[in-house]
Amino acid sequence: MNLFSHLDENGDARMVDISDKEVTSRMAVASGKISMSPDCFTMLLGGCIPKGDVLSTARIAGIMAAKKTPDIIPMCHTLLLEKVKISFETDESSYEIKAVCEVRLTGKTGAEMEALTGVSAALLTVYDMCKAVDKNMVISDICLQEKDGGKTGHYIREKD
Repeated sequence: MNLFSHLDENGDARMVDISDKEVTSRMAVASGKISMSPDCFTMLLGGCIPKGDVLSTARIAGIMAAKKTPDIIPMCHTLLLEKVKISFETDESSYEIKAVCEVRLTGKTGAEMEALTGVSAALLTVYDMCKAVDKNMVISDICLQEKDGGKTGHYIREKD
């Protein structure tokens, strides 16, 4: 039995056959954060970053990236996403911005990679727009928080 579903019996890469799977409602939530200098954080929240509205642009980038996941991750199936939501939480004590990506769809395979791709692109966009002010920003803790649907059922990440 092959434990790696993206490899065939010869060890060659393949896209998993999902033709016999049931169509179910599926969702996934991923998160990550970016930390920055106090000056950069203050400028971002004050709308003073020279490249423009950072979080609005990052939100759009995250949504676009989630929709394009199969173009970036080779073995991902093309999915008809029904919802992609990017949200941000700011932490003034640590100068961090947490990004969260929620993806929903009805289909034969899950949305974990779309949520992870969406949150990654959102954070990379924050970095890109703020790098003239702070090149020492750190993107971290990108992970799946929750998923539901399919044969593996409901998953919620345990608190660290």
